[in-house]
Order: sequence, then C-alpha cells, then structure tokens
Amino acid sequence: MSYSLAIDIGGTFTDAVLRGSDGSLTVDKTLTTHHDLLEGFFRGVDLVLTKAGVGPEAIDGVVVHATTVVTNALIERKGQPTALIITKGFRDVLSIRNEHRYEMYDPQIEFAEPLIPRALTFEVDERVLADGSVLRGVDAAEVAALVAEMKAKGVVSVAICLINAFRNGANEQAIAEVLRAKAPDLYLSLSSAVAPQIREYPRASTTAVNAYTAPITEPYLRGLAAGLEKAKVANTPLIMLSSGGVIGAEVAGRNPVRMIESGPAAGALAAAFYAERLGLERLLSFDMGGTTAKACLIEDKKPLVTGSFEVDRMYRFCEGSGMPLTIPSIDMIEIGAGGGSIASVNDLGLLKVGPQSAGSQPGPACYGRGGQNPTVTDADLVLGLLDGENFLGGDMPLDVDAANAAMDRLAAKLGTSRAQTAGGIFRIVAETMADAARAHATDRGVDHRGLPLLAFGGAGPVHACAVGDLLQSTAVIFPPQASVLSAFGALVTPVRLDLVRSALGRLDDLDWSEVDRLLGDMNAEALDALVEAGAEPEKVRWQVGADLRYAGQQNEVGIAFDSDPREGRDADEIRRVFETAYFAQYGVNPSHVPIEIVSWRLTAQAPEHRFEGKPAPTGEHGKPKSERMIPLWADAGPAKVYDRATLARGQVVSGPCLIEERETTIVLLPDWEGVVDEFGCIEATRKA
Repeated sequence: MSYSLAIDIGGTFTDAVLRGSDGSLTVDKTLTTHHDLLEGFFRGVDLVLTKAGVGPEAIDGVVVHATTVVTNALIERKGQPTALIITKGFRDVLSIRNEHRYEMYDPQIEFAEPLIPRALTFEVDERVLADGSVLRGVDAAEVAALVAEMKAKGVVSVAICLINAFRNGANEQAIAEVLRAKAPDLYLSLSSAVAPQIREYPRASTTAVNAYTAPITEPYLRGLAAGLEKAKVANTPLIMLSSGGVIGAEVAGRNPVRMIESGPAAGALAAAFYAERLGLERLLSFDMGGTTAKACLIEDKKPLVTGSFEVDRMYRFCEGSGMPLTIPSIDMIEIGAGGGSIASVNDLGLLKVGPQSAGSQPGPACYGRGGQNPTVTDADLVLGLLDGENFLGGDMPLDVDAANAAMDRLAAKLGTSRAQTAGGIFRIVAETMADAARAHATDRGVDHRGLPLLAFGGAGPVHACAVGDLLQSTAVIFPPQASVLSAFGALVTPVRLDLVRSALGRLDDLDWSEVDRLLGDMNAEALDALVEAGAEPEKVRWQVGADLRYAGQQNEVGIAFDSDPREGRDADEIRRVFETAYFAQYGVNPSHVPIEIVSWRLTAQAPEHRFEGKPAPTGEHGKPKSERMIPLWADAGPAKVYDRATLARGQVVSGPCLIEERETTIVLLPDWEGVVDEFGCIEATRKA
C-alpha cells in the first residue's frame, strides 16, 4: 500500500497524519519541541509509522510540511545580524514606517523595534524613477566598500530594497552581483524578487523579514530533507505556503516569508475540502489549537485570499501595530484564545483570557511541566469537559489537582468559586471568538448569521458549539480527525504558487503590452517552481487576478477573473468584475471616478490530490460509556459520554453530551443534538 505523510508544527502540538492509498488515516500528536523543531517533526513521524505498523520506506507518496519556524524566528528575534541596503535618503524607512497610528488618540503607542537596526542599514547613491527608467545606476565600487563594513559587523544576510525597484529591479540586481562576487556566503533577498509591489514601507518590511529568516529556514529545510533521505523516504518534502498551496523546499527556502501562515492556511484548505465534500457553498472554519484560534470564511467552497497581512504585532490583535507583509495569504483572523491561553485578572478586577499563552513549555498547569497559571485547558478540565486520565489516549495524563490549584488561586483574586471561575473562562473564550468572527465576516461584507461552522484543532471541538450558538450558526460540523485537520489539509492541498507584480495605471489607458510582459514573467517563474515541485507542465491550471481601486483611494479590492482578460483585451469586462466586487464590499459604486489597476496577480496550480476516505461505519449504534456532571449545565442533568469510534452512521446523540476521541473531545450543549453523516462528520444543530 502507498502512503503519504503530513506534519504540522503548531505552537503547542506537532500533528502527524499518515494517509494510506486505501483511504485510511493514521494520526498522532506530540508536544512541539521549540528548541529544535525537527526533533518534534521526526518524533511525530515515528509515532504514526509505529501505529500503522510500517517503516519510513513505505512513504512513497507526497511528504508535506507546515511549520512555525518562520513565525518563531520573528517572535523570538533570534536571527543572525541582517543588513538592509536602501536608496540614499531613505535610511529610516523601517523606523518611520507609514506614519499610521493604530491608536489615534493614545500618545504613548509603541511599535516593535525594526528587525534591521539603523546601524545595519546602508545607503547607496542610485535612483530608479517611478516609470521604471534608471536615472542613476549603481557604482560597483560604492557597493564593494560596504562589504568590509558588513563583514566587520557580522552580517549574514542582506535585504536589498531600492526605491521604485518594483518597476525595474536592474539596480538591485547590480548590487546583488557585486555582493555575490565579494561575499558569496551572504544570503541575499531582493525586493524586486520577494515583493515587487508598490508602497515602499510594506515592500521594505517584507524583504527585511525574508532576509532575516532565510539563514534559519534554509538550513532547517536542508536538515528536513536530509533527515527524510536518511530515513529512506522516497520523495523530497513539499512546504505549505500562506497562500494555500504547497511548493518545493528549495523555492520555499529562498522565500521563507511565504511560509509564515503555513499551518493556519492548511486548516483553511481542509475546511474548503469539507465544504466541497458536504456540498456547502459557504461556511466559517474555526480552528482552535493550543496557542491561538483562527477563523476563515469559505466562499464558493474556497477560502478568501488577501494580498497583505501583519506579523509580530506589538499588540497582538491591534491592526497596524505589526510588520506588514505584501504576500498572498489566506485571509483569516487570529484570536488569542487557544487551549494554552492564560486567564488572569485585569486592571479593573475582571476576568481576562489571553492573549498570553503558556504554549507547550511550560504549558497549562495540568500538563505538569511547571506551569502555574490557569489556562483554558485547565478550565475545561475543572469543568469536566476533558477526561484527565484519557488525554491523548492516556499517553499524556493531565494533573487535575494542579488545574484545581491554579483555578483556586485565580478564584481567590476574583472572589468567586472554582467552578464559577472555570465557567467564566469558558464563556469569555466563546464570546471573544464569536466577536472576532463577526468582525471578520462583517469587514468582508458577509452576514455571518446562518453560516455553518466547521470546528477543528485540539481545542476547537470543545468550544465550537458555544461559539456557534453565539454566531447563530445553522450547524456546527465536527469532521473526522478534527484535532489534526490542518495536517490533513496539507495532504489535500495542490502544488500551487501565487505571484503578484505592481503596475499602477488607469484602466482606460491600459498598456496591454506591459500586461503581457508582467504576466509572462510571472508565468515563467511559477512554471519553474511547480515543475521543481513535481508538477507536470501541461496539467498546470492558471488564474489571473488584479487589485483595483477608484482613483484617489488608498486601498484596493482584489478580484479574480474567470478567464484571462488578455484574450479579449476587454477593459469593460475588468470594470464590470471590479464594480461588482466593490459594491459587494461597500454597497456603493462611485462609477464617475476613474478606475486604477494597482497590481496584477497570477495563480498557478497543479491538479488536486483526490482523497475519498473511508465512509462512516454502519451497524449498531454506540452506547454511552459513562455519565459526567458538568457544572455549566447542572440543571440539564448529567452529560452522557460517548466514544466517537463507536458511533455509527445515522446515529443521533443529544446534548448535553461529550464525544471523546484520543486527540480531542466534542462538547454538545444541552439544547443541541448531533447526527453522524456518511463521511463520518458529526453535524450538530439546535433541537427542534
């Protein structure tokens, strides 16, 4: 039998999924090893191989990896000295930012220190004009003189970001040639290759992140490939990208900035897979792990993709306080409410949950690894929603006494009982996530009411029903292997690359020859990357998109075309698609205002990996294995406890109840009931 493997490294757990060609799935979880992520990677591989009873040589299908290595490097600021080469007069671009104040009336707002300090920022006397013409070329001697200074300061990686290089990267290439000749060991990141888009600060920020993380990710991915080769795994690894595709490790290593949201993106792709399988045009994915929760809208059975997002925010959920990245990424909202989120008392003496997380080390108090702070997982254990003896099938028993003690310390500060405090944490988490999901949907012109909720992640099934209740969801769906669904999502994700190039101009005066050049360059780059990842050139599918705005506006609306607009050279069709999308988002069209095209986008995608899976078992309906009192719903009587593996197709279970799996627990509220469908999903709805 043929096997494929996916490993998803999260903030708390590393998830492993081994998929057999017969539709079988073998899954497991292990704590993330932040000191050496590859240690946890290969531990996860060993766990699923042992469970399946096969050796690594049996993995002859794809090997896909989603990782937090880039995110960790940014958060921990443990990268090696990185330099920035900038146009003369623009040395402070990373400090000045875009002069946007994320809290308009707070005079004491703070921003994180730039990744690259001023002392490692070097100016070069060159100039490219806004139309791409070169006013002043690069003096090779000037660049060569910088090499000695950078070496003296221990520089390992260099970001090159010159003014207007998105229109013409010739001067950046000239600098790179000198650096390669004088210092071939330097890692180089050119903005014209990493982020060839308009707006200087976001482009510089994106290039700086890429340069800062490249010396970490390239050795990491080489170590990954070498470890798999040593284990006699047949194929080289594919790496999950933020945009929702996978690509070869070589391309991913050169562009680590594209990997930042790889794990969450895999989860969104899994949600799209189930939207297709269940025949749902729209749903809201809800991924709650040990560190954070993520929500993503699935429209037309596909996740929304955005052209920019932020990382390393000074205030985690305050837009504008982080570093902007202008790369394609699945559009989702992150909420600081994972299983490891710490509960505390705020300045007003009220209960607060997150955004700080206990992570995997020391972890929640109940992990018994030294954690003292009460967390969401501790509250779930205190409330009886989790069985401490059977956590991870008993391989990782939870310390109930430690959870109770941590909850008692917090309760004493609040003047409440242990159960009241734990119940308050449960409710606050649900409200926080529901509020964030409402805002995420509303900002995109989508009515969240009535949207089904797909729940996954280690903690997602515990809290999803409460969140769905607040969101007025028609149903909450719990797919099989919900705890490791992001890793599963990486296995059903096609080889794909999303590229973008800026070319500001009026739609009425569109230069089609320039459009042909831009899209042609992107086509060649994408095809090379997909072939390197194993795709067959003749089977690659292409989609063209663009970012447009009305003249005078600051922000664009991204659109995708059903067919390549170059075929008919039809600007009116572009206008129609844009105005439709603009009206859907803002409810108005100032059609008397000229339209500008800011950027062109291209998506290249190989055929998807088809996965049918095994149908839900038929036969005798499973019986409750026990009952448990849940303080949250004491009036509803004891909750029945089921083993999910015993539930048969068509079986109905009524809340309050707990449905336990090895890696997670599904919690149904008292006024909800669930039914097992043909695919093994449990679909929960309110009782009639």
